[in-house]
Amino acid sequence: VQLQASGGGLVQAGGSLRLSCATPGRAFSVNAMGWFRQAPGKAREFVAAMKWIGGHTYYADSVKGRFTISRDNAKITVYLQMDNLKPEDTAVYYCASSNGAITSIRLSRSYSYWGQGTLVTVSS
Repeated sequence: VQLQASGGGLVQAGGSLRLSCATPGRAFSVNAMGWFRQAPGKAREFVAAMKWIGGHTYYADSVKGRFTISRDNAKITVYLQMDNLKPEDTAVYYCASSNGAITSIRLSRSYSYWGQGTLVTVSS
């Protein structure tokens, strides 16, 4: 099972982008979905996540107040609205889903399925 991430691109600092992550659909049971990113030469890091039941959201400190994670329950799709983008946000962004019990929503090992990644480039 692979998730389908899209929406990346090139944007100037201060601009906005909206990433989307589609799942296989209604039969796909989700406990939580998250976004991670990996910049060149750096480790993959947590960006944002949402628990599917209840909708509680979590954000990395570096994006809090600028990024918003949301969902479409019918499509089982998650979005990442990124505003006031900075050059340091440049990275490949990955979406992921957790379909079972989750110990820490901020850790990549908590997620079972991943998208292929979408590149976000923010120019100064």
